[in-house]
Amino acid sequence: MSEQRLVSPDSHDDDHQVEKSLRPRSLNEFIGQQRVIDQLRIAITAAQRREEPLDHTLFYGPPGLGKTSLAGVIANEMGVNMKITSGPAVERAGDLAAILTNLQPNDVLFIDEVHRLNRAIEEVLYPAMEDFALDLIVGKGPGARNLRLTLPRFTVIGATTRLALLTSPLRDRFGAIHRLEFYTDDAMQEIVSRSAGLLQVAITPEGSLEIGRRARGTPRIANRLLRRVRDYAQVIADGTITLEVARAALAMLQIDELGLDENDRRLLHAMIHLFDGGPVGLSTLAAALAEEVDAIEDVYEPFLIQVGFLQRTPRGRIASRRAYEHLGLPIAASDGSDSGSSAEGQQHRLL
Repeated sequence: MSEQRLVSPDSHDDDHQVEKSLRPRSLNEFIGQQRVIDQLRIAITAAQRREEPLDHTLFYGPPGLGKTSLAGVIANEMGVNMKITSGPAVERAGDLAAILTNLQPNDVLFIDEVHRLNRAIEEVLYPAMEDFALDLIVGKGPGARNLRLTLPRFTVIGATTRLALLTSPLRDRFGAIHRLEFYTDDAMQEIVSRSAGLLQVAITPEGSLEIGRRARGTPRIANRLLRRVRDYAQVIADGTITLEVARAALAMLQIDELGLDENDRRLLHAMIHLFDGGPVGLSTLAAALAEEVDAIEDVYEPFLIQVGFLQRTPRGRIASRRAYEHLGLPIAASDGSDSGSSAEGQQHRLL
């Protein structure tokens, strides 16, 4: 299987190239997401026996869980080419037409951030996914005529972090929809050990577990931390990542026991000190942190909600009792969720 990337990050980005080399190439190499893997294995086997392309497939979930990797695995297992693009990159209907007319039979077209496709482009994609046909308008004015081109049968694999932003007509055209979950600590340890082997880094089981459990259940973060801990081990230690080396390196990187980094703690401190623990609106919180609203909602919040540090309510975001305890701060309100105008909350405001 050869991969053709239509839109890709900077080719000089070393971290991207390393990340790409660590991706699994087959279903047997893919660690975790067992429910999704079992369903894909059956679907791929059935499609191969019928000598048909796989049904259009949609993966959704937080970033870094393996949506792009799974698309590559599917193409490898099917023995076909994969072309990669993204929703924001397809700006005109002609761009999509050029991509579709260059597909070979059974090829995989992977569309990252598919929820960001322009609505006019979606209209072109609908008949392509449903009827494997491309409708074009040739000419202008009274002489314009409709031309329908027949396309080879192919598979669209979409990936999104925002399922709710997909239009219903587009979502309904995917025959299989899979949600990717955060990984368990055991799966993360296995992923770190596998990546260390590919990077030819000596690591103990305790060291891989320490890195894995602080990676927020996300393989992309685990691989990033592994590369930074590897640097520390090679410069400060003897090159082997032990439990002690991993802890020292992660402490230097300001990654705490639960995997919270400096930005996570900054968000929680802002909620507690500036807004008395909440409730605070998302746009207000973004302005206080000088961050984009999407960054808070897509990058920071999912993990903080998962560990019970943040609550979403109709009135806004609230820092939970567990967040106060983790940061070692006195709880600003008796219920630990809405500090309102309490005296302790006012003290926090002055800090």
